[in-house]
Amino acid sequence: MGLLDGKKVLIFGIANDRSIAYGIARQMKEQGAELGISYAGGSSIERRVKPIAEELGASFLEECDLSDDSAIEALALKAEKKYGSLDCIVHSVAFAPHECLAGRYADTARADFLTAMNISVYTLVAVANKFERLLSPEGSVITMTYYGAEKVVPNYNVMGVAKAALEATVRYLAVDMGKKSVRVNAISAGPIKTVSAAGVSGFRSMLPVYSERAPLGRNVDINDCGGCAAFLASDLSKNITGEVIHVDAGYNIMGF
Repeated sequence: MGLLDGKKVLIFGIANDRSIAYGIARQMKEQGAELGISYAGGSSIERRVKPIAEELGASFLEECDLSDDSAIEALALKAEKKYGSLDCIVHSVAFAPHECLAGRYADTARADFLTAMNISVYTLVAVANKFERLLSPEGSVITMTYYGAEKVVPNYNVMGVAKAALEATVRYLAVDMGKKSVRVNAISAGPIKTVSAAGVSGFRSMLPVYSERAPLGRNVDINDCGGCAAFLASDLSKNITGEVIHVDAGYNIMGF
């Protein structure tokens, strides 16, 4: 038997087979979950995501622009019609304009700041709000963060500020949704070679530094994040909420 046998999971944020969200989906599938997938970006993203949905046996594949509240509500209605209820939602969504991820944080334009906060933070609030009625008691909401929320990571800039807001949002949502016994947690992953990570100036130079300094002496991958997410979606984590769980081979505990 799998940890997630009988559980219905909706995943936001799969862009390709290197996405952290893909690693999460694959691990959850292996643990018995029935998967639904939502993507943004039109036909170009659909062409990449549709084969993944078929590979994973996803029973639900729908586009949704998470910057549009009416689109989120429409997706919730479709998911309700398909599933009735959901046991877990995975939010693996973030974005900042490329020019914000190099140079000085002080030079961030107002419009770029608002874009980063809207897509990387508020979308979690909007999804939680629109899908709350679908989440079963003892359900789980999982989002993705990064150590740049806690400490300054060169060139991470506005995304670090957005991730700090996301982590605070996790705590506040945990209180609101806890009244229905729904848990809300974040996974803080070490650096992983994804398309979005490649947009951070100097990203590739981080990997050897992490593996050298992390207590376990290695980097992590999308499957490591997937394993943690499967645990957080399972009944084994029924009393864990409002937490940021680091999946980074221990790098975050080091002072120097």
